[in-house]
Amino acid sequence: MYLARHGQTMFNVVFGETKQDPGIEDPPLTELGFEQAAALAEQCAELDIHRIISSPYTRALETARMVANRLDIPVTVEPDVRERTAYVCDIGAVTSILAADWPHLDFDHLDEVWWNREEETIPQFHDRCSAFRARMAASEDWQHTAIVTHWGFVRSMTGKRVGNAVLVRCDPNEPHPPLDTTWP
Repeated sequence: MYLARHGQTMFNVVFGETKQDPGIEDPPLTELGFEQAAALAEQCAELDIHRIISSPYTRALETARMVANRLDIPVTVEPDVRERTAYVCDIGAVTSILAADWPHLDFDHLDEVWWNREEETIPQFHDRCSAFRARMAASEDWQHTAIVTHWGFVRSMTGKRVGNAVLVRCDPNEPHPPLDTTWP
């Protein structure tokens, strides 16, 4: 499977410069973030991708839409590929708002509040990522799946720290990387 981090947001800009949480809930992509998403879509067009799974955060949905439009395939929304709840940007939009903003996507399987209300511990997050990895290993089409997700999810799944709109290959049949308790 392929893991793709979403494009740049204002949270990424401010946090990258100051290491301070700017307090932006569910930030959308910046102009550069949309450019990064378009470049990611072109990169994905060179691969044999038949399925896109996206986190429900706006930044991931916007990135996934660019990829899906380029590949002409649908997006499946999966809350288990969301970011670790640790910053204000990890407060998402409630499902009823997402469904109104994204009427072509199915959100029926999500609770109204689908993110953690409390900070998610690193071991809890790592366990969530590991469980998703096991589900993907059991699926028949993991080799043809792109997952639009977040920095922490990619890091837990691969051990790599990646920039915005970076695409990495991940074999879910390989062992899950060991728990790394340093964050970020």
